[in-house]
Order: sequence, then C-alpha cells, then structure tokens
Amino acid sequence: MIKHLVLFKLADQAEGNTKERNALIIKERIEALTSVIPVIRDIHVWLNHPDAPAGNYDLVLDALFDSLDDLHTYAVHPEHLKVVAFIGKVKTERVAIDYER
Repeated sequence: MIKHLVLFKLADQAEGNTKERNALIIKERIEALTSVIPVIRDIHVWLNHPDAPAGNYDLVLDALFDSLDDLHTYAVHPEHLKVVAFIGKVKTERVAIDYER
C-alpha cells in the first residue's frame, strides 16, 4: 500500500474566491475522483482548523493506493489533471510525501 500525502498553502484570494472557498472546491473535486478513478483505495481532503496557527498549511490531501503504479495512474488521469490545473491557480506552496505502509 502507498500512502500519498500532499499539503497546500493557498492564496488569500484567487480565481475570484477566498482561500476558504477554494479549499472547499478542492476538497469537493478531489473527493469526487473516487467515482471516476478506480485505482483510488481511499482519498480525503482535510482543511486546517480556522483557529489553528496562521503558519499552518491550509489543507492536506490524504490518499491510499495499492501500488506506485496505481499512484501514477491517478497522477496522469485526465480528471485528476483538471483538479491539478485548478490547484495550480490557487496554491502558493505544495509539499508531498509518498510512503509504503
């Protein structure tokens, strides 16, 4: 099993939305991918608590795949790439880690 964790910091305003609205859009779009990308075992997006320190990242994507090949299939899937394009317009930072469980 491969765990895929990605953290994002978002711009205060982007694409006509607040940071909070863009975080919700990302959450909705990523979690919807489970219905179109069968290699996803589990995927969730968690939003930083509004009262948490300002230096925290704004959201984390937490995904599980059977293999690195499945993670790659997800990464290049056209529906995932649509979400990636949106995130690219609203993020200011990204960090990620993939590890075997």
